[in-house]
Amino acid sequence: MEYIQPKSLREALHIMRQFKNRAKIIAGGTNVIPDMRIDAIKPDVLVDITCLKSLSYIKEEKKRVKIGSLTTVSGLKSSRIVQDFAPILCDAAQQFGNPLVRNRATIGGNLADASPAADTAVPLLVLGATVITEKEGGKGREIPIDQFFLGPNQTVLKPEEIIREILIPKPDLNSRMFYLKLGLRNAMAISVVSVAILMEIENDVCKKARVALGAVSPKPMRANRVEEILKCKKITGDLVEKCSQTVEEEVQPITDIRAGGHYRRSMASVLLRRLIIQVLSEGRA
Repeated sequence: MEYIQPKSLREALHIMRQFKNRAKIIAGGTNVIPDMRIDAIKPDVLVDITCLKSLSYIKEEKKRVKIGSLTTVSGLKSSRIVQDFAPILCDAAQQFGNPLVRNRATIGGNLADASPAADTAVPLLVLGATVITEKEGGKGREIPIDQFFLGPNQTVLKPEEIIREILIPKPDLNSRMFYLKLGLRNAMAISVVSVAILMEIENDVCKKARVALGAVSPKPMRANRVEEILKCKKITGDLVEKCSQTVEEEVQPITDIRAGGHYRRSMASVLLRRLIIQVLSEGRA
């Protein structure tokens, strides 16, 4: 295996175009190295982009927040900008792995790995994020996050593409958002189920709702049927119960070493119910 460490994004894009499917990008290495150890991936060329400091940033603009793909999870957790405009992303970062992993893992790497349990994917889905890619000799793409994942460890990324940044629109002032993650232990746990919700509330009426879940389908998912139930409705106990029943029907969980499919289905319902009640009782602008 050949190891290359490009010194610029331009050089990295050239290498990816040259080698395409034979190359694998490594940033934090928290997914790539374990996969290589078990022969899940066998790249001919390992392209280490950790030196590309131009891809590590969090910037506030007038209507959106821009996050460079090499921003670490610990960087998300400590960012005042993310805390102000995307607090559920901070919540997810807080529960991500352990301090060592958070200091190395990157938001771009977490998305590119495309695990159904990817911690950053679920909050980004409800925040309506967009993934910006770049490739040599061509215009980069703007990919809505809900169109980015195809299945377990599969995305729409082309072999020569690199994730450059993630764009998050600033939420409405009436928005309230929360995130819950269920694992087998209190720390260093891969999600058994994770749920995020964002609702715009006026006089107890839900003007807009986004609900996303992780580890309950082949890819991080939006609960579109639940969102339609909530939209333009006054939140009542009966409506909450209808949402919790609907999400059980909407998810497609598997049984694995962490949990059974039936348990995941039930916990998706329980966590969603808790989040809707939390939105009404506390709110988070």
